[in-house]
Amino acid sequence: MVKKIILAIIIIGIISVLAYYYFPKENQSNSQNINQLTSINMKIIIDSFKDGENIPLKYSCDGDNINPEIKITDVPQEAQSLILIMDDPDAPMGTFTHWVVFNIPASSTIIINENSVPQNSILGLNSASKTSYVGPCPPSGVHRYYFKAFALDTFLDLKEGTKREELEKAMTNHILNQAQYLGLYQR
Repeated sequence: MVKKIILAIIIIGIISVLAYYYFPKENQSNSQNINQLTSINMKIIIDSFKDGENIPLKYSCDGDNINPEIKITDVPQEAQSLILIMDDPDAPMGTFTHWVVFNIPASSTIIINENSVPQNSILGLNSASKTSYVGPCPPSGVHRYYFKAFALDTFLDLKEGTKREELEKAMTNHILNQAQYLGLYQR
């Protein structure tokens, strides 16, 4: 009888541990994992190329090496600021960050003009150790370039040149919404 009770307690414990790790918690509807983006409502629009299509030469290292015009729409009303990150997960040495812009003042629609950054925003450090846009420049093959936007409930107390890792740590638990847009480029 005692063995059956101990066995039952062990089984209940195992089931509890599995349920804890494999079923979502009630208060975790807004995921903070920035590497698994899903757009809830917010959208990124880049008129110079469609989502999932080729980035024009003009925006690459083979062209003018300038950022395209980017629109971020349906920004939540409660958002205080936005972050924009452009990266290449196909880079030979791991993900290469091409552009980091944060503390973009929020409004229902944000327009980042071609070859510019929004007024009063701050540039973070990219993987080339620069605080600027670095266009696609893959060494070989087709690479994917993700433009990721995050709406935050605050402004971040960070300085120009902040590394992406520091930025991601600071934005944890402040993300209200997010969106991404994919461009492809091959030399």
